[in-house]
Amino acid sequence: MNSVPAPATAAEERVALLVVCLSSFTAPLMLSAINVAIPAIAAGLDADAMMLSWIPTAYLLSSAVLLLPFGRVADMYGRKRVFVAGLVVIMLASVLASTARSVEQLVACRVLQGIGAAMLFATGIALLSSLVPRERRGAAIGMSVSAVYFGLACGPMLGGWATHHMSWRAAFLIHLPLALLITLLAVFGLRGEWRDDRPQRFDLAGAVFYACAVTTFMYGLSILPSAPGAVLLASGAAAFAVFLRHERRTADPLFDVSLFFNNRVFTFSCLASLIIYTATFATSFLLSLYLQYIKALTAQAAGLILVTQPAVMALLSPFTGRLADRHEPRVLASAGLVLTAVGLGMLSALAPATTHYYVVFSLIVVGGGFALFSPPNVHAIVGSVDHRHLGTASGAVSTMRVLGQMNSMALVTVIFALVLGPVQIAPENYPALIRSVGLSFLVAACLSIVAIYFSLTRGEMHGRKE
Repeated sequence: MNSVPAPATAAEERVALLVVCLSSFTAPLMLSAINVAIPAIAAGLDADAMMLSWIPTAYLLSSAVLLLPFGRVADMYGRKRVFVAGLVVIMLASVLASTARSVEQLVACRVLQGIGAAMLFATGIALLSSLVPRERRGAAIGMSVSAVYFGLACGPMLGGWATHHMSWRAAFLIHLPLALLITLLAVFGLRGEWRDDRPQRFDLAGAVFYACAVTTFMYGLSILPSAPGAVLLASGAAAFAVFLRHERRTADPLFDVSLFFNNRVFTFSCLASLIIYTATFATSFLLSLYLQYIKALTAQAAGLILVTQPAVMALLSPFTGRLADRHEPRVLASAGLVLTAVGLGMLSALAPATTHYYVVFSLIVVGGGFALFSPPNVHAIVGSVDHRHLGTASGAVSTMRVLGQMNSMALVTVIFALVLGPVQIAPENYPALIRSVGLSFLVAACLSIVAIYFSLTRGEMHGRKE
């Protein structure tokens, strides 16, 4: 059971919601602020197109590899303790990233940032689910999801402003005051600690299998269509199979995978989340390149356009979260996926003459669709399990998101390798860049259609008991 020093009071619920929402705002702010600074980083560190894609990918890969292990450590030793440690690591890594003198150093710092982010991702929803009653959980999740999108909305704006008026290095520092505030609120505002009291051992073998699977699969995907890439891809898939087999047999698994085999709502909701994050995450990265290279906008101007999608998501998510408390998530989420597929299809038609209004309208459609999908889908994942599996379900929410984001950047890396190649982006390569961006969005639209299938066929959730 969860170890809680005293029953959660209304004040403690509010503090927990504030802490989780602020952290949900900070991590995507950090991520999206860097995306708009990518062209400036390329110029400052002489990075080619392939290395540029590793700046967000390194962050996501380390997050994906360590999210499950940190989730287990949090269950064993305390979710608040791991949460606060993650904030400290992120602040340290951000300062180091702002001083990087080569793209290799920057990528290494992004790995460290990803480690800190994994600590936050593994504990945020779990803390919220531990303190907020089921009847208000959908609304609370909607608020935390909305905070994610506000972070994504503010990131391009603040990152673009910092890059334009100072340098790309400032984009790594803009979130530090807020991260410090969250740390203080968590330490002094959350008096309790939440963990699993049962005697258990850390599943080191499972953590190793999982890390090998994710790293091998990701790196193999990034170097396709080479023969070594195909071999690594197959090896990663085999390692995932070994991981699943091990987790089903061990007494204290890193991740309770039995839910994937026994709970259709949980499994299909997770698959829909994984696929749609794979389809949508690279949108700001791709449009940052398109707007600054093809449309010749400044980082600040590009950031103002990129704010459209997350702003729409942030405004609508609290509303759709409340809807999920009263209506079947399957219907709401599936309708959102249809809108998302339409918006991504529109973006696949980008050309040098495309107007800014067309880009903004496409982002409104994508953002509206994702806002209609995400809170109901998270509510379905968490609400489809009983209370003893809340930690597993919360870990699944973050794992699907991070794996999907990582896959999204991997797909873009593959497409850029096939169409653009390992060259610095220059005017003579702009036609290839346009083809790369268009093909990436076309693949994303097709993936969204696959996600619609899993969302529609997941089954009903309402009426389940915790």
